[in-house]
Amino acid sequence: QVRLVESGGGLVQAGGSLSLSCQASGRTFVTDTMGWFRQAPGKGRDFVAAITGLGDASEYANWVQGRFVMTRDKTRNTIHLQMNSLKPEDTAVYYCAASIVGTTADSSAYDYWGRGTQVTVSS
Repeated sequence: QVRLVESGGGLVQAGGSLSLSCQASGRTFVTDTMGWFRQAPGKGRDFVAAITGLGDASEYANWVQGRFVMTRDKTRNTIHLQMNSLKPEDTAVYYCAASIVGTTADSSAYDYWGRGTQVTVSS
């Protein structure tokens, strides 16, 4: 059974940092693009970042503005999202996802999704 499980969410003050992780299991993901998306209350699901199967290239949403860094373990089945300089508008449920397509911001290209982890940034 394919599973993507996110962890690391929580409550942090504005300006603080959080590190999210996503463990993929159930099949090999070594060639899949892995991505992070987020969904704030009452809003759609937005692209955050994506990384290639080899972990050698990544793509970020424009609004990230250098505050987040996405990495991938050598096993390639675990990804991380280091989030710095967090703002209240970063409050959302963060989801990881896997795609056989190359790095893409299009959520419809992702085949597998985790259940999400809540990130809350207080002002």
